[in-house]
Amino acid sequence: MPPSPRAWQKMLSGRRLDLLDPTPVDIEIEDIAHGLAFVARWNGQTLGDYAYSVAEHSLLVETLFTRLNPKAPPKWQLAALLHDAPEYVIGDMISPVKAAVGPGYDALDARLIAAIHIRFGLPATIPVQIKRQIKKADKISAWMEATRIAGFSEAEADKFFGRPDDKLIEGLDICLRPPIEARTDYTARTAALLEQMT
Repeated sequence: MPPSPRAWQKMLSGRRLDLLDPTPVDIEIEDIAHGLAFVARWNGQTLGDYAYSVAEHSLLVETLFTRLNPKAPPKWQLAALLHDAPEYVIGDMISPVKAAVGPGYDALDARLIAAIHIRFGLPATIPVQIKRQIKKADKISAWMEATRIAGFSEAEADKFFGRPDDKLIEGLDICLRPPIEARTDYTARTAALLEQMT
């Protein structure tokens, strides 16, 4: 019988994360923040001198989620911040590609997010209502990104993501900056929310 293929990845923290059977003890926020800061949204097809990272996107989604749900406790704000955390090891794919890959991608993502949630004191599965609110914030973020840096017209973005309330996005910008800055802010925001949860 041939040996099974290696399914773990060595992380910069020194942890070995088994991608097919992840455990919470092998997850560190520094690894997540670093990975997400170097993963480009929109397959890198964005304007600017820096890629728009998943870390930056996650910070925006958490801000939008909090604007939509001003009374949400810190644990659900953290869930919003971590909503794309598995992409630190499996990368970001645009939605049509995820759909084409099929249920295998979804299963891998679900195992990773469950382990990440447990590692940071969240339930493995987020309540449906919270998940819907995070998805709503995610779509608003996608509309902002599409129209401001990904070359979509507002009409195209409206069709794919739905037009957000102007008041909800008022004063929010899309940040294009060096990965180290996004990494630092992502780590700091996680730490702040974890402190509020204690």
